[in-house]
Amino acid sequence: MWPQHYTPVADNLWVSAVIAALPVFALLYLLGVKRKPAWGASLAGLAAAAVVALFAYRMPAGTMISAVGYGAAFGLFPIGWVVFCAILLYRITVETGQFEIIKDSIGSLTSDRRLQALLIAFAFGAFIEGAAGFGTPVAVAAAMLTGLGFSPFYAAGVCLLANTAPVAFGSIGTPILTLSAVTGLPMDSLSAAVGRICAPVSLIIPAYLMVVMAGWTGLRGVFVGAAVCGVSFASVQFLVSNFVGPQLTDILSSLAAIASLVVLMLLWKPKDDFQFKGNVSAPAAAKRHPQGKILLAWAPYGLLVVFVLLWGWEPVRALLNRVNIVFNWPGLHNIIERVPPVVAAPTPYAATYNFNWLSASGTACLFAAIFSAILLRVSPRRFAQIFWKTVKQLALPELTIAAVLALAFLMNYSGATATLGLASAATGALFPFFSSLLGWLGVFLTGSDTSANALFGNLQVITATRLNFSPVLMAAANSSGGVMGKMISLQSIAVAAAATGLDSKEESALFRLTLRHSVILAALIGLITMLYAYTGWAG
Repeated sequence: MWPQHYTPVADNLWVSAVIAALPVFALLYLLGVKRKPAWGASLAGLAAAAVVALFAYRMPAGTMISAVGYGAAFGLFPIGWVVFCAILLYRITVETGQFEIIKDSIGSLTSDRRLQALLIAFAFGAFIEGAAGFGTPVAVAAAMLTGLGFSPFYAAGVCLLANTAPVAFGSIGTPILTLSAVTGLPMDSLSAAVGRICAPVSLIIPAYLMVVMAGWTGLRGVFVGAAVCGVSFASVQFLVSNFVGPQLTDILSSLAAIASLVVLMLLWKPKDDFQFKGNVSAPAAAKRHPQGKILLAWAPYGLLVVFVLLWGWEPVRALLNRVNIVFNWPGLHNIIERVPPVVAAPTPYAATYNFNWLSASGTACLFAAIFSAILLRVSPRRFAQIFWKTVKQLALPELTIAAVLALAFLMNYSGATATLGLASAATGALFPFFSSLLGWLGVFLTGSDTSANALFGNLQVITATRLNFSPVLMAAANSSGGVMGKMISLQSIAVAAAATGLDSKEESALFRLTLRHSVILAALIGLITMLYAYTGWAG
C-alpha cells in the first residue's frame, strides 16, 4: 500500500502547496491569459498533474495511470451522459419545430430578455438542479435560452451564474447527504447551516445576475422581478433547509420562484423592453398558438420533470439500482492510504466505480427524449440522425469533461488536493473565511459540490475541532463555498459551451467572465461564514 505524503517537497507545507497547485495555475493561465480552448487547457493541466504526481509526490506510475482512467470514466459517465441526453432532448424539440412554439409561449408572458433569463436560467434551472444536478440544468437552460434568441455567449454566461444558488441542495440533496456520510455529522444540522449561509446569497443572485448582464440601468427596469424571484426562492430555501431537510429544498424553492415570476408577468410589465447586446430581438408580439399545441410543445420538458422526479423517488431508485454494475477500479482501489491529519486514522482510499446505467440522471433524460420522440412522431431513422448530430456536437466537450475529471481524480489520489486543503486549514483565526474557499477550490477542481464535500468534508471537521470552531458550520461552509466554484469548473464551462455551440475563443472569454464573479461571490460566502463563526448563530 502506498501512503500519501502531504508535504513531499522539502517537507514544507507551503512549498508543497505551490507545487501541488501547478496544474491549477496551468489551467488558469491557458484559459484566462492564452485563451486556449477548454479541451486543450484541460489536457495540458492533466499532463501537469501527472508530472507533479510522479516527480513531486512519487506516486507509482501504474497507480497514476489507473487514477487518470478512473477519473476519465467518471467524467464520461455519469457526467458526460447527463449532458449528452439533455442536449439530445433539446435537439428533438428543435428538429420537430416544437421549440418555436415554446419560444412563442414564453414571449406571450414577456418579451423582456431579463425576465426570460430569470424564469429559465434561474428558476427553471434551479428546479432541474434540484431534481437531477450533475450538469443537467446548465445544459437544458442554456440550450433553451439560445433557442429563444439569446446569443450563445450570454446564454452560457447567464446559466453559469444562475446555477449557484441551488447547487448545495442539488440532485435531491445529494451534496448534503454525502457531507453527512463523510463527516458523521447530523444531516438536519448540516442542512440548516448550509441554508443559513446560502439563503442571503440566493436573495441577491437574481439582482446580481441582472447587473452582470444588463448593468445597473438594466436592473432598475426589472428590479421588481429580480426582488420577487430572489425573495421567493431564498425564503423557501431557508425554511425548507431548516425545518424539512435537504431533499426537497431546491424543488420547493424553484417552484416558488417559478410561480411568483409567472404571476408577476401576468400582472406587471417593465416599462422598458430590454434586449441584451448580441441577441436576436424578441418579436414585439409573440405568435399565438392553440392551448393544445403549447402543451404538446412543452411536453418534452414536462416528461423530463416527470422522469427525473421518478428517478429520484427512493422506491424507484432502489429498483433501478438492482441492475447496477459496481466494481473496484483495478490498480487503484485500496492501494493508496490516506493518513492524518486529512483523516483521523490511516485509511485505505477506496476507488469503486458504479456504472448505474439505468438509475443515472442521464438515463432519465434519455427516457424523456425517447418518449418525446414517440409523442412527436419522430421516426426511428430521424431519431438516429438527431442522435448522431448530438454525438458530433459534443465530441470535444465530452473530451474536456473526461480530461478535467481525470485531472481532479489524479490530484485527489496523489495527495495534491489534500496538500492544498491543509494549506488553507493552516490560516488559524481566518479559517472560517478560507474554509469556504476550500470548498470553492474543491468544486473548481472536480466540478461537483458532492465530490468537494467527499474530498474536504472530514478535513474541515478535523481542523474546526482543533481551532475550536463549530464542526457543523465549517462543514457547511465547504458545501456553501463550493457552489461558487461551479461556474468556473471546466466541466461546467464545457457543458455550457456544448449546449450553446460556443467556439474555443468564446469558451476562454466565458471563463474570464465567470472567474471574477466566482471569486467575488465566494468571498461573500467566506465573510458570511466568518460572521456566523464569531457570533455562533449558524453552527
